[in-house]
Amino acid sequence: MKVILAQPRGFCAGVERAIDIVERALEIYGPPVYVRHEIVHNRHVVEDLKGKGAVFVEEVDEIPEGAITIFSAHGVSRKVETGADDRKLTVIDATCPLVAKVHKEGQRYARAGQEVVLIGHAGHPEVEGTLGQIEGKVHLVQDVDDVATLEISDPARLAYVTQTTLSVDDTRGIIEALKNRYPQIAGPDVKDICYATQNRQEAVRHLAQVADLLLVIGAKNSSNSNRLREIGEETSIDSYLIDDASQLDPAWLDGKSVVGVTAGASAPEELVQQLVGRLRELGASTVESLGSVVENVQFKLPKQVRDREDDSSLREARG
Repeated sequence: MKVILAQPRGFCAGVERAIDIVERALEIYGPPVYVRHEIVHNRHVVEDLKGKGAVFVEEVDEIPEGAITIFSAHGVSRKVETGADDRKLTVIDATCPLVAKVHKEGQRYARAGQEVVLIGHAGHPEVEGTLGQIEGKVHLVQDVDDVATLEISDPARLAYVTQTTLSVDDTRGIIEALKNRYPQIAGPDVKDICYATQNRQEAVRHLAQVADLLLVIGAKNSSNSNRLREIGEETSIDSYLIDDASQLDPAWLDGKSVVGVTAGASAPEELVQQLVGRLRELGASTVESLGSVVENVQFKLPKQVRDREDDSSLREARG
């Protein structure tokens, strides 16, 4: 049995930045540091940060007044920002810069008097945050069928934005349906789609051509991880989404000669290597990588954690 690892896989730049923000905040200001919502969708990452002193909450009213507070990589609504201000929380924003860019685009369209269509998954934290950042009329569209039910006041003043964890392939059909129904609709360039989502999906498509089993490491509530599993299923190979190596069922390996392994954008490489170790125990003889895409994207950290020596504003606020 051979194991082939997708390349690229695992952490994207936005996730690395968010985790780094929490770790640096803990080092600089000391625990506890409060984080609204899971910093990223991965139980192992969250538990590790809890062990270092991070306290995860669902809403800002659970946070003591004046405390150091971090917003997750998914972004938050203006209502959440206002709630943090009311409680005098000292906020460090870990929103992924690509998500923040979508917020700005939606806000720009709204200021121009356009209604906005948001392509995304209802209930996803990123979508909730984006809906709450755009003032004006916003329509959530999840699939092509939703396009047919849209009620737009002025089709000539319409624009769309997309959830970042959807790829070009995920959104292509919806965007085409929007343009067919509303030829004057404005929207972002394709390059604004999250690079990491697209790269990981393309890597899995290549992997599915040579593997007869696909294992995706990622959380059940991770949009991009679920999509990786779905891509495997679409190519008619057995595909499973697992949190870690402990969830691997040896029966899945029966009759399989090539096992493909990848990881969602919130899953640490450590979990991949643990799975590889387990597969070796179960008979894997070789491990190799497939793919040549090298990601070198880096996002600047917020000023509160970027300059440890000179920025003393939060230390003073902390007392």
